[in-house]
Amino acid sequence: MKRYHPALVSLHWLLTFMIVVALFMGSNILSQIPNDNPEKLLALKAHMITGFIILTLMIARLIVRNVTEKPPLADAGNALLNKAGVMAHYLLYLLIFAMVGSGIATALISGLPDIVFNSSGVALPEDFNDILPRIFHGVIAKILFAMIALHILASLYHQFVRKDHLLSRMWFGK
Repeated sequence: MKRYHPALVSLHWLLTFMIVVALFMGSNILSQIPNDNPEKLLALKAHMITGFIILTLMIARLIVRNVTEKPPLADAGNALLNKAGVMAHYLLYLLIFAMVGSGIATALISGLPDIVFNSSGVALPEDFNDILPRIFHGVIAKILFAMIALHILASLYHQFVRKDHLLSRMWFGK
């Protein structure tokens, strides 16, 4: 077997898109809208829905990953790098679940489900930055950005330096 299962490939690229969108929404859109601006509710709703979709897709990805056949691990040409590659993938999973978890905790502590989805009429908190899970959410986002950049660099290293056609493993085909 040279490629991942098409369902896993689909989930990988869909999650890639969704995670980049969620990170962009949080760091470039939500952070710029004051909490007293009515547009903040719509942006929060979109961000929260995206987070729940990511959670659902990540669970599906774990299931599909465990029940489908996988190609052998990629060889980076160094035992330490091979172990680092495996650990990096586990760290990506952990960071994504921690990101979703800290987002859910922030939402629950600040009452966002009722405010955003039930139109309770309660005002948003003046500031989210004093909510501990929100602080973690921001820190995890920065680490996740770095890990995604490292993941991209590693895949480019495999593709163009090692010339092992790594990217074709996570794409569709025979």
